[in-house]
Amino acid sequence: MKTLNRFLFTKIDNASLILFRIFFGILISFECYGAIFTGWIERTLIEPKFTFNFIGFDWLQPLPGYGMYIYFFVMGSLGICIALGYKYRFSIVSFTILWTGVYLMQKSSYNNHYYLLILISAMMSFLPAHVNYSLDAKRNPALKRNFMFGYVKWAIILQLFIVYTYASIAKLYGDWIDFSFIKILMADKANYYFIGELLQHPWVHKIISVFGILFDLLIIPALLWKPTRKIAFFISIFFHLFNAVVFQIGIFPFLSLAFTVFFFAPEVINSIFFKKKVSYDEIQTTPPSFKNFIYVLGSIYFIIQLLLPIRHHIIKDGVLWTEEGHRMSWRMMLRSRTGRITFKVLNTDTQHSTLINLDDYLSKKQRRRIAAYPDFIWQFAQRLKQEHIKEGSNVSVYALHSKVSINGKPFRAFIDPKVDLAAVEWNYFWHNEWILPSENRKE
Repeated sequence: MKTLNRFLFTKIDNASLILFRIFFGILISFECYGAIFTGWIERTLIEPKFTFNFIGFDWLQPLPGYGMYIYFFVMGSLGICIALGYKYRFSIVSFTILWTGVYLMQKSSYNNHYYLLILISAMMSFLPAHVNYSLDAKRNPALKRNFMFGYVKWAIILQLFIVYTYASIAKLYGDWIDFSFIKILMADKANYYFIGELLQHPWVHKIISVFGILFDLLIIPALLWKPTRKIAFFISIFFHLFNAVVFQIGIFPFLSLAFTVFFFAPEVINSIFFKKKVSYDEIQTTPPSFKNFIYVLGSIYFIIQLLLPIRHHIIKDGVLWTEEGHRMSWRMMLRSRTGRITFKVLNTDTQHSTLINLDDYLSKKQRRRIAAYPDFIWQFAQRLKQEHIKEGSNVSVYALHSKVSINGKPFRAFIDPKVDLAAVEWNYFWHNEWILPSENRKE
């Protein structure tokens, strides 16, 4: 225990945390302002008549009118405040709450970095990232410090290790290892200038597949080990810039590069970014009075982070087929799903049935999702029930001709057409039996 106390509560230079705060604030500002100017808000939150929120958060719908533009402008402005270290605690906590709201509000545009932003923002809410090179420290010199406790650095690194390791393990399945999914992933990149044709070659697919697995598995250990740190850093630059250009996934590649500041010696960071900052030599001190709180909070948090990505192993059938346990599991860019479906609404009192025209209800982006994801299907059935039910009448909703193709394979029956989806409850933690079984268990 004494060794662990020394490891976590030694005072170390805080240059990495200060620099990361600046990068983080700038990047989330770009993310939020970019959502306004690229039309993401229009397509995702304004154009649809309703959004597919995380189940249980039905009350969380987009603000009317121009409300979501204001919402994102506020978040972008909070990002600037975070970068400047202005009213830091208020800014980071406010951003965390608002961003979590957006995350829970819609699933049509789901990316793992949306979830990662929640986790990092929540962690940063507790960390002393504003005690130097900030407007807060300038206004209140008593706040200024050049050190932080070791646990700050290692909490961030452990979170990254979990993300990358689970991402690597998730790639160890048939369609990634035989390169067939990489071929699908690159097919719509064929018209890219200069690199489009190159990305269609089988030998390129093999390199991407193997490199993706090895990078995710080894990058954190390689950055931690001084002899491989520099080469790992340059490999990271290539890897993340490649992802930024080819997949166009917003700030995630640049956020990943920003995390590398936690792996370099404070002297290096100070010499490049904070030339006037006095480097702080590591000092072993008596653990602070709040150490037990750190142990309890950290243990609970990281146990959850370790268990969430593997929960699909205790759910019936395979996650690649059912999608149950997919989100918040760092299963990044692993599959391509397309589906076909027809919804029938039946008034059980009159026996009058209606086939639903999806164009009357859903945006183009939502229509691409609705047939392939079971939670979307169930939620839409609940909405159809509410819209068609009348006083004194009963309504049933059925998914007819539901079929799904995963990674370009033949379409297979997906949802049981005999089950009244309006009457069944959503099973949050286990398998929903109205999802028909896959041919291959635990893909």
